[in-house]
Order: sequence, then C-alpha cells, then structure tokens
Amino acid sequence: MAVDVKQLNQSTLEDLSFQFNINRNKESIKSIKEIVINSVSETTKEDELTFKVEFSLLPSKESFSKVNLDLYFQEHMLNSTTIGIHQSTLLNDTSEFPLILDMRGIVAGEYLFRVEMYEPWSSGEKLSFTSKEISVQYVPKTREERLVKIPTVKSVAEQI
Repeated sequence: MAVDVKQLNQSTLEDLSFQFNINRNKESIKSIKEIVINSVSETTKEDELTFKVEFSLLPSKESFSKVNLDLYFQEHMLNSTTIGIHQSTLLNDTSEFPLILDMRGIVAGEYLFRVEMYEPWSSGEKLSFTSKEISVQYVPKTREERLVKIPTVKSVAEQI
C-alpha cells in the first residue's frame, strides 16, 4: 500500500507581506536618515580663511550620535573631524560648524574646496554620505616669502 504524503506550505515572515496585501520593495527598506549640507560660506581675513558649514540632520538629530566632516582642498584632504551630536531638546536639527584655515604662503588664485559629511559605521562604511563643493577666489593681504601648496587647519570647533 502506497501512501502519498504532501508537504505543507508553512508561512514564513517573508510571505506575510503577500497575505496582508502589502507592497514590499527594496526602496522602502532603505534608511531614511539623511545629512543635508545647506550652505558652505567663507570669509577671508588677513591670512585666514574661515568656513562655516551649515547642515541639517533628517529626520532629526536624535537619529544620529556622531557625524564625520572631511574638508578637501584641491583634492587633498586637509582635515577629518568627528562631530558628536548632542541630544538636547533645546537645540534644533540644523547646526553650524566653523573651520579656520591658515592660508599664509598660499598664492592668489581660485581654489576648489569640498566638504564631505557622513555617518561612520563600525565596518568602515560611510552611511548617509553627502558632499558640497565651493570655489573660493583667494587674494592674500600680505605677501609671504615662503610659498606653500596646501593650507593648514588652524582651528576646529570642539562640539556642536
């Protein structure tokens, strides 16, 4: 006597989306956290160039604990700073981060600066990556005897 055994189809968690008529796509699984660089402004003083990077953390700053900010000058990395994000309810989701560059010895000309921001991950991956470029026409106030090709970072804010 032969017995015909049929396998039961048991529902898995992946199958539940079809049972409840839910549209599932890979875009809905993506992270909704985002860093937006609103503006990068510069101010030239005697031998300094001050940058102010204004950025927003979406959906709110509470979604982030730290963010990295990298500053590039003509494709050379000048500085990489990890910014700790305070979770105070008194602060809003838009922040400003100042950087001061020592431009002594840099010749007059137009220079390209790039700001990259991202959330660092333990695997070394850069999450919520964004960047913005700014072209700066630099004219030194005084002439230096010694010329340099890359400026140095003079001051970086500690926290936001």
